[in-house]
Amino acid sequence: MEIFGKRLKELRQERNLGQKELARILNTSKQNLSRWEKGYFEPDQETTVRLARFFDVTTDYLFGLENEDGSKV
Repeated sequence: MEIFGKRLKELRQERNLGQKELARILNTSKQNLSRWEKGYFEPDQETTVRLARFFDVTTDYLFGLENEDGSKV
């Protein structure tokens, strides 16, 4: 699993959201969300920014370029 998918799944589970719920919030399909979490695909730039804002993290964090504390990897 890619780091993006792993982090997305962790963030979703921390909020106690199912894939269906988060997909509805993002106006996408559960299948898309599942593919992102499994690392098959990544969302487009706009959706990535929406995810970062929703989870209150940076896009760099989602892509594994920085840690939770903001330090660079």
